[in-house]
Amino acid sequence: MLSAFVALVALPLLVSAQTYSATYLPNTAPKTTEQGQSGTNQCGTDSSQTSMCQNVYINSVDDFCIFAPPNPGPDSVIGNTERIEVAWCLKSGYGTRVIPENTITGAHFVQTPDYVQVTGVGDLTKINIPNQDAGGELDPHGADGNGNPIGGLVFSSAFGQLQQLHEWTNFVAFNEFCIRGCKDGPSAPALCQHIYDVMGCAWNMPGSYDAGVFEKCRGDTGEPMGVYGASTFHQGDPVTPPAHPAPSSSMCTSLSTIGGNLAASGTPSASSGQSASGSGPTASASNSNPVSGSTSPSATGAAQNNAAMSLSLSGWTSIAVALFIGAVAQLA
Repeated sequence: MLSAFVALVALPLLVSAQTYSATYLPNTAPKTTEQGQSGTNQCGTDSSQTSMCQNVYINSVDDFCIFAPPNPGPDSVIGNTERIEVAWCLKSGYGTRVIPENTITGAHFVQTPDYVQVTGVGDLTKINIPNQDAGGELDPHGADGNGNPIGGLVFSSAFGQLQQLHEWTNFVAFNEFCIRGCKDGPSAPALCQHIYDVMGCAWNMPGSYDAGVFEKCRGDTGEPMGVYGASTFHQGDPVTPPAHPAPSSSMCTSLSTIGGNLAASGTPSASSGQSASGSGPTASASNSNPVSGSTSPSATGAAQNNAAMSLSLSGWTSIAVALFIGAVAQLA
């Protein structure tokens, strides 16, 4: 009875949550889309390793991009550069920087009815992330309403014609990455939630992080991160729940190489916020979201040190509850 009531009350909030100020395509975007933007959304098609393009694409396991720092150096930790990250893509032709060969050692693409997602590992120091940087989260909102990076746009052709995905989240560290773009719709804000910036890839985007494998799969829509039945976890709560189990996938196809990166060159997988040996959190002052003001620990370690929470309601009810609670908090 309660779940039905919450769903009915939340319905208008879900609809209003899908109002966006603008929708772009790469060939219609202005030079910049947010005030204070350091790069550009008018990228053309000529790729360059000095490009300041801030358009990202999530199309397939051999055609995706992630955000990363524009410059090398020890000060380019994600916490310092989240507002100015640029696009790094496997393919040329987008006007972005191109991910160098032997950077990605494992990548796993999954398309669900509601989002596309890539999870993987590699040597991301090759795209200017300092060694041992535990990284953090990038998203389209940020503390002031502008994105991290400011003006960052995400596009995908996975659902048919190329379209902008307004809700997305991207974690990147020196040895691991994950990116999810949600198809516009009532569930998009919850499935691409951006408030769990210190929890890392494995907690926010459960899936495969195996090295030595490049694959693309179909998958089921997973549970929204942080929502457990009628309860919603918030960073700082005394008990940190475990990650949701990875949703089922099928129809997987393996590739031997993507963008000059060979599957055979894989290295051991490591969770975001851990060293490559998996021995524990890295010493990093990076912070992915100015709202939280905290560093990015290992999601795996957090889960191991806290009690599990039980799941009760369906995924759709969970989504409605999450958005309803968030909307009420903002109104208050």
